[in-house]
Amino acid sequence: QVQLVESGGGLVQAGGSLRLSCAASGIIFNFDAMAWYRQAPGKQREWVATISSGGTTAYADSVKGRFTISRDNAKNTVYLQMNNLKPEDTAVYYCNKYPHSRAYPNWGQGTQVTVSS
Repeated sequence: QVQLVESGGGLVQAGGSLRLSCAASGIIFNFDAMAWYRQAPGKQREWVATISSGGTTAYADSVKGRFTISRDNAKNTVYLQMNNLKPEDTAVYYCNKYPHSRAYPNWGQGTQVTVSS
């Protein structure tokens, strides 16, 4: 059974940093492109960043230059380093497969990121 467990969120002031982690189990992690998504209150879930099985990365324009996605296949873990955080980054952050149309149906609980101004 696929299990995705996100962690590392918290409350931070604007300009601060956080590092999110996502531990995956029950999947052949090495061959999947993985992504971080986020959902702010009252908004739809949106894509944030992607990393391919080979390490190629892509970012939403809103986070480009501030966020860095990485992965450790030996640990079945994906990371999201978030720097220079802004209040508009406040959301629940989730990891899953990329693209969204191929995401596992059982999403994790997510991790809350709150950025104060």
